[in-house]
Amino acid sequence: METTPAVRFLGCGDAFGNGGRYNTCFWVRRDPAPPVLIDCGASSLIAMKRFGVDPDAIATVFLTHLHGDHFGGLVFLLREATLFRHRRRALTIAGPVGTEDRLRVALEAFFPGGWAVPRDFDLRFVALQPGITIDVDGVRATPFPAKHGSGAPSLSLRLDVDGHVIAYTGDTGWLDSLIEVGRDADLFICEAYTPDQAFPHHLGLSTIREKLPAIQPKRIILTHLGAEMLRQRDTIDLPVAEDGLTVAF
Repeated sequence: METTPAVRFLGCGDAFGNGGRYNTCFWVRRDPAPPVLIDCGASSLIAMKRFGVDPDAIATVFLTHLHGDHFGGLVFLLREATLFRHRRRALTIAGPVGTEDRLRVALEAFFPGGWAVPRDFDLRFVALQPGITIDVDGVRATPFPAKHGSGAPSLSLRLDVDGHVIAYTGDTGWLDSLIEVGRDADLFICEAYTPDQAFPHHLGLSTIREKLPAIQPKRIILTHLGAEMLRQRDTIDLPVAEDGLTVAF
């Protein structure tokens, strides 16, 4: 029986489905404790069903920012859990300040009256703030500021899961704090939206290559590739995520 942590990329795509990839969603196994998610983009419930992941088993969702391709799947997860699955396990959503309000507005926009429907499970929100390390359901989370406009604070995350460090840039332009986010991490999940630094609020592959010697993660995997990056997929010299990829520690 497998008991070591593992990360499965349920979705590694951008906001626009380039390459036919699902929106960002990473499932983290941590037996015997229940699994957690890192981000939950709009297509995440579909991806869970494709890859055989039980939504009711997930105890905690960590969010980097409040764009639909990173948190919008919570609308559908909560809707199904409330009306059809009759979930019982408590769910913690740990995200930027403003997460609860944004999720309420999103759910009401898609399913008017949906927020008021009684739930059979406890729903808890934890505000993640840059520079403040916090234990959330047994995961030690250290948020860092990210450079990505989303109408609320955007974050990069460094998570200690059973003694293994999973670091994730989220969506962001380059900040020197990313060196600390990913330094010596067992797994550094790094967005690489463009080949060069073409956008101020996303990372380009050229910048990642330049900064990687200072970060020195044990393992890096690129995610959130845009259309131009996918056209160059076969020439990229760093590991690239695929939907369904599993990384064990």
